[in-house]
Amino acid sequence: MGEKVVAGAFDLSDRQRYRRKLHLCLEGLGRLLAEERFDRPRNLMGMEIELNLAGSDGLPRMMNAEVLERIASRDFQTELGMFNLEVNIVPHHLEDRVFDQLAEELRTGLGYAHRKAGEVAAGIMMIGMLPTLGRADLVAANLSDVDRYTLLNDQIVAARGEDFALDIEGVERLVCTSTSITPEAACTSVQLHLQVTPARFADVWNAAQAVAAVQIALGANSPFLFGRELWRESRPPLFQQATDTRPPELQNQGVRPRTWFGERWISSAYELFEENLRYFPPLLPICDEEDPLRVLDEGGVPGLQELVLHNGTVYRWNRPVYGLADGVPHLRVENRVLPAGPTVTDVIANAALYYGLVRALAEESRPVWTRLPFAAAAENFDTACRRGIDAELVWPRPGRSGGLTRVAAVNLVRDELLPLAAAGLDAWNIEPADRDHYLGVIEERCKRRVNGASWQVDTYHRGLDAGLGRDAALAATTRRYAELMHAGEPVHSWPVGLPVP
Repeated sequence: MGEKVVAGAFDLSDRQRYRRKLHLCLEGLGRLLAEERFDRPRNLMGMEIELNLAGSDGLPRMMNAEVLERIASRDFQTELGMFNLEVNIVPHHLEDRVFDQLAEELRTGLGYAHRKAGEVAAGIMMIGMLPTLGRADLVAANLSDVDRYTLLNDQIVAARGEDFALDIEGVERLVCTSTSITPEAACTSVQLHLQVTPARFADVWNAAQAVAAVQIALGANSPFLFGRELWRESRPPLFQQATDTRPPELQNQGVRPRTWFGERWISSAYELFEENLRYFPPLLPICDEEDPLRVLDEGGVPGLQELVLHNGTVYRWNRPVYGLADGVPHLRVENRVLPAGPTVTDVIANAALYYGLVRALAEESRPVWTRLPFAAAAENFDTACRRGIDAELVWPRPGRSGGLTRVAAVNLVRDELLPLAAAGLDAWNIEPADRDHYLGVIEERCKRRVNGASWQVDTYHRGLDAGLGRDAALAATTRRYAELMHAGEPVHSWPVGLPVP
């Protein structure tokens, strides 16, 4: 959704023309794949992190324009809500000391941004969902003042034709409505990109889908919204409901939501782009002047802008990405599973686990997706969102006996997946000291059964037990989280509870 769009109305002819262009783009993608025009393997990864702005009181600050003006760096951009920012890390080669290098770049960049935000009484927070957000914060007036967000909101609202219904039943139940998509802004994530060749795309995407539940179980960091304790990772249900263009009747018919885990393993990237056209009506029918087939006939490489824009409005948790770099096309798997935070060390540890696992699992002789039904992977994702670090997941039994078993996520990771991740990082030629350091953070999380969500919940309940009211306990938890986040020690080492006054 990085397109430069201008808010305005669309008529029927715009949508018909856009649909035709989408099919031309899909045909162009098919030709590029058949002609093997894609970039050679480069082992390139990238990272984006969505951030929150909060004051010293722990409450959100609706001032991303002022903060961005002071940061004055193209690495930092707006996000959906006025209390959001996004930082983009330039692509790196997956090799050597890349994880330590990423950690240093993030600490430097986030530290600078935090100091600049402090000039206007705000601060940077990496957290899946800010616990102090209230319903009055997530209204259309607090959408970032950028045309593409206004236009996207208008089109999703028009497609739905009625208020959005939020109904999440976790430890407590949240039921409310919204007249805009702004509640989606509560969800801040880490997006991990991996450039892959077309031949490897399906294996990497399938591997990423298989381990998405593991990522959530270990990395959950979003237990609160509107003063309610919900799922350990409440972003997925909130994101789905806040962007749901389907009124209840279409939901009852089984129409797919735009925020989607998927429904099957794949054999090519083309299948995912084709599904997007087959299942999801365009939201932003903005046509480029390019004729993709003519560009191909003349020996060029098309940008496929309509396909790229449409793909950006289908919110898969593992999304295919088509891009151009120096005129050469490439494919990426964009992993959107993880919440932001808690610390830079935790973010990099999560990344190391992911990149190691997808490399190892994609190269197995009997891949996990040939032994795990897709429905079980989807069930695992839901379970991990609900239960976090305490989730039990369905997984293939080790060895030749076959079959499935239910195993605690922390045991699965410690006994089976950490050695695989280490082997995967070795295959990327990651420095062994980096490998051991960051996978060691994951191992400690498993041993102590602590992640961002469990720490938030335990600290919040300590506040309640000490006599604080609900809102005061959430604000105190948020302030303490911010203090420990900026101190930088990984979350498994954080002391639970609030400092004694």
